[in-house]
Amino acid sequence: MAGTGAGSSSSTKMPEIGTIDMKLEVVTLPVSDVDRTKRFYQGLGWRLDADVLVGEDVRAVQLTPPRSGCSIAFGKGLTTAEPGSAQRLELVVDDIDEARADLVSRGVEVSDLFHLGESGLVPGPDPQRRSYLTLASFSDPDGNGWLLQEVKARPPEREWEA
Repeated sequence: MAGTGAGSSSSTKMPEIGTIDMKLEVVTLPVSDVDRTKRFYQGLGWRLDADVLVGEDVRAVQLTPPRSGCSIAFGKGLTTAEPGSAQRLELVVDDIDEARADLVSRGVEVSDLFHLGESGLVPGPDPQRRSYLTLASFSDPDGNGWLLQEVKARPPEREWEA
């Protein structure tokens, strides 16, 4: 099997960062009922970008979370993955309490806050409210799993140079 050179190599030399812009813009979700899923995500306040029917066998719906650079797509004839098999899709938010309250007000069942501790997942927010550590979870009607992740500040190495 051919590799990409990004795997576990014994070399300590880091590969050069790519110079061609590549942006993750769409993630495809496997769903069982396109219209039900469309209503769910529109109910979250996500923008409907497209609902395209191509013959009888292909339908593509695309929605985008508010101010996100990445969208979701789902439909008929787009993927062979089992409905509900997409897990750990992360939505980064500045204020997880506010984001959680918004989802709950829209009728979504959202977990209580939890955080990554030394022994694994621990109930409640990170005691120091450090970025990346406080989470909450919810699922769409098929069981595709989402995480809210609170990020208040990013380290400089997480930002791309202009």
